[in-house]
Amino acid sequence: MNLHLTGHHLEITPAIRDYATGKFGKIKRHFDSVIDVNIILSVEKLRQKAEATVHISGKNVFVECEDENLYAAIDTLVDKLDRQVMKHKEKLSARRHDDSSKTVAVE
Repeated sequence: MNLHLTGHHLEITPAIRDYATGKFGKIKRHFDSVIDVNIILSVEKLRQKAEATVHISGKNVFVECEDENLYAAIDTLVDKLDRQVMKHKEKLSARRHDDSSKTVAVE
């Protein structure tokens, strides 16, 4: 999994980088096929904004979140992203089971 962390109007400190990397490890545990993650952290007046684009095999998932605290924004972002990745994983497994159940009887 490639993780790209970018800051707009914000310097990415080692503490923020470690925190975000640790949190995004949760996504990797739930779904193995995560190829690339782009995270953009930005500050707009008093609002801290976190955006993430995750490239999964066959789909790109985009999530954004705003909060007054950057760490809370990252937490909420990871939770939203986790839900979307799990939903995508369930769709893939449902499709796989549907395809395997269609057997043709040849007489």
